[in-house]
Amino acid sequence: MKRLDPGLIGTLYRAACLAELDALKPGNVHAFAPGHRMVVADFVTSAEVSAPALARPGAGVGARIRDGVAATMAAVGQNTNLGILLLCAPLATAAERGEGVAAVLDTLDRADAAGVFAAIRLANPGGLGRADRHDVAAAAPDSLRDAMAEAADRDRIARAYGTGFDDLTAIGLPALAEARGQGLDPSWCTTAVHLAYLRSVPDSHVARKHGRAAAEELRREVEEGLAGLDLAAQPVAALLTLDASLKARGLNPGTSADFTVATLFWDALAEAGAALA
Repeated sequence: MKRLDPGLIGTLYRAACLAELDALKPGNVHAFAPGHRMVVADFVTSAEVSAPALARPGAGVGARIRDGVAATMAAVGQNTNLGILLLCAPLATAAERGEGVAAVLDTLDRADAAGVFAAIRLANPGGLGRADRHDVAAAAPDSLRDAMAEAADRDRIARAYGTGFDDLTAIGLPALAEARGQGLDPSWCTTAVHLAYLRSVPDSHVARKHGRAAAEELRREVEEGLAGLDLAAQPVAALLTLDASLKARGLNPGTSADFTVATLFWDALAEAGAALA
């Protein structure tokens, strides 16, 4: 398998982060509207300062995530990209090693667990709560995969560590290919990916902060309310109406946005020659 240069990996990571910000993603921060006491500039800075850690040559997955979060917190003072880094670090590692992402996940060790637990404590994401086993306030376990499995039923990103990132290959990448096949502009292809995640699975970030019922209700609202929406017509007004409604209710589908970045990153790495599947 082809190994990608770390410098290129960092460039593609930054590009994926910035492309996600250019798209109108209802409920999230984007170029059309801020939200949740955050603005686009926070995320632009976060992408820039976390890229060196994410693409550091030879670094393990946990170290990439920990150092990326640390750089972000130092620069913007809030958690803007923990989920992004959790998803993108295994992809970056796989691309550098010339391996599939499943192979990288199979080799995660105690050092990776320690790095991820440290990153989560630094970021202190909203609605995290407590866990009976593998709580992030405790010492890191020997197996990061075991810790992620413990959280898989309540966190879609944790679940991804046990499924080889199948949400990317089953939801995000097909939605991106379909949007491109329809001739959509790049930013509207990104919107299509985000909406595909919103329609397909309850958003974990919403579930953590507002409960699983609220997350499922949001999924149904998007699925039913946007049925038949023609993204080729660039329906800014309709999506901004939904965007304002979600933000007024404090609903931030951040996990869907994280998966959107990871989808764009996977696609760019694959285009550059990485064989991630």
